[in-house]
Amino acid sequence: MSKKHPVVVVTGSSGAGTTTVKRAFEHIFTREKLSAAVVEGDSMHSLGRVEFKEAMKKAEAAGNHSFSHFGPEANDFEGLANMFKVYGETGAGKKRYYIHSDEEAAQLNARLGTDLKPGQFTPWEDMPANTDILFYEGLHGMVVTDKVDMAKYVDLAVGVVPVVNLEWIQKIHRDAAERGYSAEAIVDTILRRMPDYVNYITPQFSRTDINFQRVPLVDTSNPFIARDIPTPDESLVVVRFRNPKGVDFPYFLSMIPGSFMSRPNNLVVPGGKMGFAMEVILGPIIEKLVEESRKA
Repeated sequence: MSKKHPVVVVTGSSGAGTTTVKRAFEHIFTREKLSAAVVEGDSMHSLGRVEFKEAMKKAEAAGNHSFSHFGPEANDFEGLANMFKVYGETGAGKKRYYIHSDEEAAQLNARLGTDLKPGQFTPWEDMPANTDILFYEGLHGMVVTDKVDMAKYVDLAVGVVPVVNLEWIQKIHRDAAERGYSAEAIVDTILRRMPDYVNYITPQFSRTDINFQRVPLVDTSNPFIARDIPTPDESLVVVRFRNPKGVDFPYFLSMIPGSFMSRPNNLVVPGGKMGFAMEVILGPIIEKLVEESRKA
């Protein structure tokens, strides 16, 4: 952890509410007039799209049917931990982008003068100078293994995760609608990822400072036949504080309509208020981190 150059991590699986999270933090950074070095989790994969497919085929031929984007073979855990460490010490570092689409490729190629395709990485480049904070959003911000301990370099860790059946419903609908995958292919991916999900994704949420977990209020007991994704208004969000000492729960209850306490360290808010709740809860924490860094 660093007093001078704070590292803030939002970790969670795809479909956990990425757009809501990014918007909430953008509002906080704008309101507090903060400059952030933004790092996308996909940029720290160790394999591009083509290389990943080739590696998966080799793994399956060798009898490994659990090779996935969730595990260490497809990610640079040590590089990500070092990025957090270097930024915390110096306020600088290098970053790159993973290109998801043709639109992203066109924008990045125009800026960098490259000819890259979706599924490839841009060259490493320096992070912007004189930023106030490093903001990471992705799958692996709090991974701890026998070789890597990212958590010790992070000043604030936020977990954003739906209950698992809702997570699967979101993945099934997204992969079918946006990528044209068959139901069988999507289920195969879920099963293949499960060991890495259990070993590397889930444990992070015991290390995070605050978790935002979306819980649907409609039947999701069989996610593989669900016709639609439950809307935010058909959900509640459970906000869990790892250390509730000093947390001003009465203030949050007064600020967030429809909220209530379910445990001494659990605040429950309406699903449609998730972004607002994030700003109310996390804004003062970010402000304090940056205030302390400037004093240091």
